[in-house]
Amino acid sequence: MVQVHDRYALDGSDPNTYPNIFWCFGLHPRDGAAGKDAMNITVTGATGFIGRYLVQSLAKDGHSVRALSRAAWNVFGGEPPAESLTGVDAVVHLAGVPVAQRWSRSNKETIRASRVVGTHHLVTALSTLAQRPEVLVCASAIGIYGDRGNEVLTETSPAGTGFLPDVCRAWEHEAELAEALGVRVVKLRFGIALGRKGGALEKMLPPFRAFVGGRLGSGSQWMSWIHIADIVGLIRYAIDRPLSGAVNATAPNPLPNSDFTRELGRALHRPAIFPVPSMALRILFGEMSEVLLASQRVLPKAAQSAGYAFKFPELGPALRDLSG
Repeated sequence: MVQVHDRYALDGSDPNTYPNIFWCFGLHPRDGAAGKDAMNITVTGATGFIGRYLVQSLAKDGHSVRALSRAAWNVFGGEPPAESLTGVDAVVHLAGVPVAQRWSRSNKETIRASRVVGTHHLVTALSTLAQRPEVLVCASAIGIYGDRGNEVLTETSPAGTGFLPDVCRAWEHEAELAEALGVRVVKLRFGIALGRKGGALEKMLPPFRAFVGGRLGSGSQWMSWIHIADIVGLIRYAIDRPLSGAVNATAPNPLPNSDFTRELGRALHRPAIFPVPSMALRILFGEMSEVLLASQRVLPKAAQSAGYAFKFPELGPALRDLSG
C-alpha cells in the first residue's frame, strides 16, 4: 500500500474521501461505481498535485483507478509493475520531478530523467502487454515553446531552445513511440496550474496575503494559466474523445504578468504594488528564474477545435474560486 502523507489531500476537507480510494496499484472502484461506461484507468504521479484531483474525479464518477505514486514505481529504476497496466483502458502519465527548484547540474539531470527515462520505461511496459490501453495521455508543458515574447503560440508552433524545450521535446518523443503500438497518444502541454493545496497559486498567495505582492520583473511576460478544474476536465476529455497529438492545456485568455498579479491582488483584496526585480529572481533561483520570466502567449486551439468548453476561461473568476 502506498503511504499518503496528507490524508485529506484529495479535496482538502472531506475526511470521508480518503477511505474510498486505496492507494496501491490494484483496482480501486468506488462504492456503487459499476456501470457500463466505467473504465479501468492507471494514473502515474497519482499523489502529486494534479494526480490527487484527477483520481478523486475519476473515482467519484465510478471509474476504477490504479494509482501509481513514487512509492509504487521508481521511474528511474525500470518499468512499472505489470499488474498496474494489465487490462487497463487508459493510462494517464503525470509522473515527474518538480521543475520549480534550483537547477543545479544534478537537479537538471533528475528533472530530465524523471520525464524522459520514466516515459521510456512506461512505453516499454506497454509494448509487452497482450491487450494494450486505448489511449495514453502524457503530461508535457508549454515550456516546450521557450521564451517567445508577444508571439501567439498554438500546437503547430515550433519548439523553442534551452533546457526546458529540450526536455519537453524528448519527453514527448518517448510518448509518441506508443503510437506504433496502436495506442492513441495525447500530449497535454500544461500551462501554469492554479489550484488549492499545490501548483503555482500556493506559492503566489503568501506574499500577496502579506501585502507585499507584485509583478515579476518587467511584468510584460505573458502567463498562460489554467484552473485545476480544467486540467482535470481536459485529461478526462482526452480519454473520452478522439483527441491525439499535442494539446495546449491552457485557458483561452492568457495575460501579461502585470495584469495577472493585478487580478490576483483584486481577488485577495490586496495591493499588487511591490515588484520583484529580474536580478533578484536570478539571484534567488539561478537558471530556474527563466521559467518565471519567460513569455509564453499560448492558445488552446486543439482543445477548442475538439469542442472542449472551459469552466474557467477568464482569470478573475478562476482566482476568486480558488482564493476564497
